[in-house]
Amino acid sequence: MTEKVVAIPIKKRKPASSENRSRADHVSKRIREAIRTGRYAPGERIRETEVATWLGVSRTPVREALRRLESEGLVGFESWRGVVVAKLDRQQVSELYAMREVLEGAAARLAARHIDDAEIDMLSVLLERADASADVPEKLAAINRQFHETIYAAAHNRYLLQTLEQLRNALALLRGTTFAVPGRAKTAATEHKKIVEEIRKRDPDRAEEAARAHIAAAHRARLRLMIEEDVT
Repeated sequence: MTEKVVAIPIKKRKPASSENRSRADHVSKRIREAIRTGRYAPGERIRETEVATWLGVSRTPVREALRRLESEGLVGFESWRGVVVAKLDRQQVSELYAMREVLEGAAARLAARHIDDAEIDMLSVLLERADASADVPEKLAAINRQFHETIYAAAHNRYLLQTLEQLRNALALLRGTTFAVPGRAKTAATEHKKIVEEIRKRDPDRAEEAARAHIAAAHRARLRLMIEEDVT
């Protein structure tokens, strides 16, 4: 007699709703901003309950957001503390700036080929704003981000933009601004003007060279800032 086989239904995992995914996207973005602005400092613990209260959401999207940020390297898990903002050592910073030099150089090269008149005008406006804010490091840092983002957009390459966005997330782990280093605001302004000059002349080689030199100088300023932080 043949035994009758009865199929046992397997309970499938319920996929995350679009609403939960949307909330997780929102939470991820807000935590990234909080890290970038210093609300969460490197090494600081991030508590699910506090984030949920702050953003007015349940702990589920917060948990999902923290998993995403962990995969991006922005946070880590410590068994005795829980989720903490990642900290970069000097070697990691050097590796980060090495990649930034390559990518910023590529962005400037492509911008020299594809930039339009409106984008050139925007870069000129940002140079003027930077000159007017030379004595305010935090404001200058915000203008600096706009300046670089304008060049990224002018490159007109979606894949480069995606890669630079990941790099920008990692840069959020760096404390303070290199514009706090004495003399850096002035030299950075000169470097920025050189980049814009070469882009305006539609010279890809010199635009890339100027951008790479600028990031190399920023790297030196960052290491100096880190050394001063270790001493104080």
